[in-house]
Amino acid sequence: METAALVAPVTALEFLQDQFLLAGEGPVLTVYSLQQCPKACAWLSVLQHHRIHGIRPRHPTAVIMPSSVTETSEQSTDELNSAAQPIFYDLAVFGGKSVRLVRLYVDFSDERHLRFEILGPLMELHDWALDVHWLSGDKCSWLCVAVAHNSVLLLDVIRGHALVQRSCLEGCLLYSALLLVHESWTDTVLVGGTVFNQLVVWKPGGGDEKSELKAPVERRLLGHSGVIFSISYLQEKGWLASASDDRSVRVWGVGALGGPGGECGDLNPSCLRVLYGHQARVFSVRLSPGKVFSAGEDGACLVWGWAGGGKVVRTLKGHKAGGVRALAVSEGMENKERWVATGGADGGVRLWRVENEEKNETTEDTVTEKLSDLKFTGHGLPKVVCTAGGEDKYARWTGSTFVVCTDQGLVYKHSNGKWEIVWKGTPEFQSYCVMESVSVSVKDSEAKVSLCAVGNLTGSVQVFPISQPQSGILLTGGSGKIHSLIWKEAKENLYLLASGAGGLVHRWCIKVELDDSCFINVSVNPLCPFLLPLCAKRWLTAAVLLHSTSQGLLWVCGDRRGSLLLFQEEVKLEQKLEDNGKMAENLLTDRKQTVKKEEVAEGKDHTGLGVMKEEEQHCKDAKEPTLQSLSCLFGVHGKQGVTSLCEHQGLLYSTGRDGCVRVFRVHPSPPGKPEERGLENNAENKGSLKLKVLRVQRACKGMEWLERVLFLECDNAVKEQEEEEPLGGFENHKREEEMTENRGREARFVIVGFHAVQFVVWDPVRQEKLLAVPCGGGHRSWSLWPPNMGVWPGYGVLVFIKQGAVLASQPPGEELSQAGDAGRTGGWVRREGVHGRGIGCVCRLGKINGSKNEMQTKRDEHLMEMDRRQRNEMRYWEIVVTGGEDTSLTVLAINPNSGSTKVLSVITDHISSVRTITAITGPEGESKKRTQSLSALLVSAGGRAQMQCYRLLISWDEQRLAPSCQVIQVASHRLDDQWERRRNRHKTVKMDPETRYMCVRVVDETPDCVLLAVACSDGALRLFSISEARHQFDLLWETFYHQRCVLSITTCSLEDEKGFRCNLLFSAATDGKIVVWDLTAASFSSNDTSSSTPTPPVPCLIIPAHQSGVNSLAVWKEELGQDGGCCLVTVASGGDDGQLTVSTIRVQYPEEGKTGGSRGFTKIFQPPASQQAQALTPNQIYLELHSQFNIPFAHAAPLTDLKLLSPALLVSTSSDQRVCLWKVSSNGISHKGAMCSHVADAAGLSVWEREMIEEEGEDDKRKTRSEPKLETADTRQKGSPTQSKLMLKTRGRFNVGYEETADEARGGEPADVVRDPSNKVSTTSDETQSKKMGWVLVCGQGFQLLRVRNTEMWTARGEMEKQKDHYRVKVTLQEKSA
Repeated sequence: METAALVAPVTALEFLQDQFLLAGEGPVLTVYSLQQCPKACAWLSVLQHHRIHGIRPRHPTAVIMPSSVTETSEQSTDELNSAAQPIFYDLAVFGGKSVRLVRLYVDFSDERHLRFEILGPLMELHDWALDVHWLSGDKCSWLCVAVAHNSVLLLDVIRGHALVQRSCLEGCLLYSALLLVHESWTDTVLVGGTVFNQLVVWKPGGGDEKSELKAPVERRLLGHSGVIFSISYLQEKGWLASASDDRSVRVWGVGALGGPGGECGDLNPSCLRVLYGHQARVFSVRLSPGKVFSAGEDGACLVWGWAGGGKVVRTLKGHKAGGVRALAVSEGMENKERWVATGGADGGVRLWRVENEEKNETTEDTVTEKLSDLKFTGHGLPKVVCTAGGEDKYARWTGSTFVVCTDQGLVYKHSNGKWEIVWKGTPEFQSYCVMESVSVSVKDSEAKVSLCAVGNLTGSVQVFPISQPQSGILLTGGSGKIHSLIWKEAKENLYLLASGAGGLVHRWCIKVELDDSCFINVSVNPLCPFLLPLCAKRWLTAAVLLHSTSQGLLWVCGDRRGSLLLFQEEVKLEQKLEDNGKMAENLLTDRKQTVKKEEVAEGKDHTGLGVMKEEEQHCKDAKEPTLQSLSCLFGVHGKQGVTSLCEHQGLLYSTGRDGCVRVFRVHPSPPGKPEERGLENNAENKGSLKLKVLRVQRACKGMEWLERVLFLECDNAVKEQEEEEPLGGFENHKREEEMTENRGREARFVIVGFHAVQFVVWDPVRQEKLLAVPCGGGHRSWSLWPPNMGVWPGYGVLVFIKQGAVLASQPPGEELSQAGDAGRTGGWVRREGVHGRGIGCVCRLGKINGSKNEMQTKRDEHLMEMDRRQRNEMRYWEIVVTGGEDTSLTVLAINPNSGSTKVLSVITDHISSVRTITAITGPEGESKKRTQSLSALLVSAGGRAQMQCYRLLISWDEQRLAPSCQVIQVASHRLDDQWERRRNRHKTVKMDPETRYMCVRVVDETPDCVLLAVACSDGALRLFSISEARHQFDLLWETFYHQRCVLSITTCSLEDEKGFRCNLLFSAATDGKIVVWDLTAASFSSNDTSSSTPTPPVPCLIIPAHQSGVNSLAVWKEELGQDGGCCLVTVASGGDDGQLTVSTIRVQYPEEGKTGGSRGFTKIFQPPASQQAQALTPNQIYLELHSQFNIPFAHAAPLTDLKLLSPALLVSTSSDQRVCLWKVSSNGISHKGAMCSHVADAAGLSVWEREMIEEEGEDDKRKTRSEPKLETADTRQKGSPTQSKLMLKTRGRFNVGYEETADEARGGEPADVVRDPSNKVSTTSDETQSKKMGWVLVCGQGFQLLRVRNTEMWTARGEMEKQKDHYRVKVTLQEKSA
């Protein structure tokens, strides 16, 4: 077995001269290039079974470097390319009880750019290594190693011997250590953080090297109340910083440490700062001139400013729950920014830029002072603020313009730091007004005009250009209050909606033109108003216009009651109203021009009163009927109302103050089923339409007031992934085809809203805040700049009104960081995190193949210039779903060849931890693209007796060259909800609210419903049916036979030669017994809708298997050829006692079976305790225990999961971090091998097998094809597997002994040990050789994908792999010479 992909906590980070970032994740060492071009990355498994806890590069003078590597990225690249030979760095990598030397080669003339090479064996120490430092003054490769029992070793890494070992007189345990080495051993000073919450300073190099006397403690620093996890020293200032378990960071003034002679600093060191700001333990601390960086378990990296008493000047947060485990700060240069890198428990790596300057620092505690007061100088109090213009992609914040309306009916414009009055309203516009602005393109011109609309209490709406307010017009929207104004732009038309009294929504189509004298002409065509359904709060809050259809224009609206409404506007009616508008326009053309000229000459009548009186009267005389809604989703967003609506790529997105974003679409309803009140009025419609909600996405906890969604651009999304560069230079029609293909797929978006007193931009996939502004809460007028038509550029400025003042989150004179800069967002993502807490379950859905045949010709030409590994990344992805303790489901795409992962979607509907997942999968769409699409019905369950069902549509995105996921919510269920609907519930005892669903499995599926068996912690075994058409769970029956927590269940379907089918269910609880149930009758009754609710069955067989709880079950069957009337069913189980048990059951079919089951199966055989055979009667199955084998100590800890990889080949895992292979035969169980996993607290497994076919390619390079061979136990495949075979290389990110050709060896991954060429399998063009390859995905604190090569030959190759993995030496102390 070998590792193909790994996501684990990042435990080590180190910068290389501001050019590269080194990261340790488990035993894997990774290097990232900090240059944007070229993007280079390399990785290698270094420490085998140990986690990397530190990386120490050798001093830069010891390696060959170009003259100036700190220039710009372009200059550095040119210099590196011009180097005559590759540059290399020697690295000392340590973790656990091991140290290893690695060399990093930098060669930009090679296509791989970066590569690692192992310099020696793995050196095993007798104690835990806490810190390592090179002896820079020695030409030999000597290392100083600090170990956990307050000792220091002088290690000769070439020979693998310890030359000197020196211990401290205080022999206590250390939690952290810092070695300060100048040039030689005698200059070495150690600062250790003891288990007694102290810092001790002593000299291991003091005295005679051959002396066995222990060194005394030179200095002792007291003050912490918890153990010390990290120590950092700044030589130029003489500061020492320590991070502790007591949630504090202390900075000490110790003076000079180390250096020539090994100085121990001041005699009386003092504590300069005590920094409290973290909410949990502090794991890491780093010092730089003027700043202190600390990171802890609360997931935050705090930047402390030294000036002003040491307060937080910046918070860097980008990781999920679990905390920041690693921190690195680059050296930086004068007057330049400094890199900061954080590695989280979620497996993610983030980068930020932090300024070096110490002056003008402001603390985050006084972040409100950063808000810029725009010093409004107009009359009255500001009531409404809107941004004017700014839709240009390249618009600058320094040139932004926005308008403010006051309670005196005045509109002011702010531009270039000045306020000026734009429009003065009549007394009707005082005390109350609503205002909205929009930027519209002028017809037959490239210019844009900003329009402003202001409504009042009397139903009047004033529309005017901000640049020429004298061109405004006055519209009438009824006789009552104007509740809201909405601008909507669609192609060449601009619409204005005004929600008035009585539920009427008045509409106008507005056009803007420029005459020869550059005077703005505004023309208006009135449209038929909407009539909202009766409700308490009857006014419009959001609207979106869909593209024209064959049935006319479709409007989707949201009201203050929280309902979503669909209106249909016929083409004929729209044309008729447009003609009426043109008549009114012709009547008023001469008068409008006359009035405009008089206004310009005399400088008066800015309101434009009386201009539209005749036109309004003409529209009233028309008396056109109102439009009523076709479909209504009443109150879907609660009673607080809908706040926004938008359309993107064929889907609709709505937000409300219920904390939810709803993704929905317009769906044709079945004919003959009118369901809305307004439907009978539209008799001409042949087919009705309705709104269908696909998914509900919640924001973060406590963020209930949502305002809108902003979409992430495709280019930005690709940049965030940091996996490959977006491809350019393609034709426009190709991109249009890709956009058409992606229509109907959910896009990546961020959520804008209010969280307590902050205005927040929230990323639901990464689960992080991208922007937070303390504005005081949601009850205020606000505007976000830039208004890029619903797109989030990665930065923004909030302008809002608070206590009569107009404030901005950024001063108008300062430039913003452009999209892509780290700024205050989440930094750059070098590696994306998954789950911050433990992963409890995993389920594989299938594979997605971005086949090369489906790509465009020009794209192929571009791909020919890319690295082979990058091309392979874009083709083959495994799709898995993980559920974690953080209550979320994550849909992941894993590339087995490169080890890269992509988060496709995050589902946060569970209110407690997710414990189990099951799925029914099948290809989606046409047969031509079955390898590029996947459809799965996913069911997840966990705490609080909650189940969720989703339809996942996975497809290949041609724009991002990666899989994409559409999530459709099908149904949800909780036992409490079921109890609320019961009759006479006051006479019964309420179900325990803490009931947990421990395991869910599919029993049977029909076109109408799916049967699910659920194991529950309250001792019940429940059978549910779920209907995707009705969006409903139904509880069919429940039985409390076990009377204790049911831990695991599994199913098995049998069918004899006569077509008789039966479904068996195996359940196991904490008593160690396995119970077999016959669910054939339940499956048959589920198809019979006329039958009553089925009764719970009776157990068929009881098998004692374990001494305690049974955590996992795996079942397979074997047909007996000599006897067609029976078969053998084998059930393997693993329990808390660490035992592996395999029980074989003999199943005898009934004498006269009936196809599809029979009603006679309600009589089920129940064997006595003696388990002896019973007489066989017709229409009964007969079960008996045939044989049983067990291995008492299969694992050293409870066996947490067990899966069937291939017939009779089992895979097991445990919290002892071992993954074992077991071969089951009629003679017993044999151990085939084991591998230490890098995933702590392993809790779940997912396995599958593929047929690998090696064949000779067209250019004499070996290629490998893989086909699905075996279904996993927790996933059912629907339909046939993929039709085409997938091209797949048999090498990956972590394997160090793969087979490859000579060409691949030059560009492939470096290996610890080169495989013997004699073991290669030779092939010819006329024959192919088939072998099986298994895949094992282990999840826990992260996940690890293991490749099991050729499972039939695994044992024969085990010894060779074992020798390679044990390429190590024991470090011993060199004997002293006489």
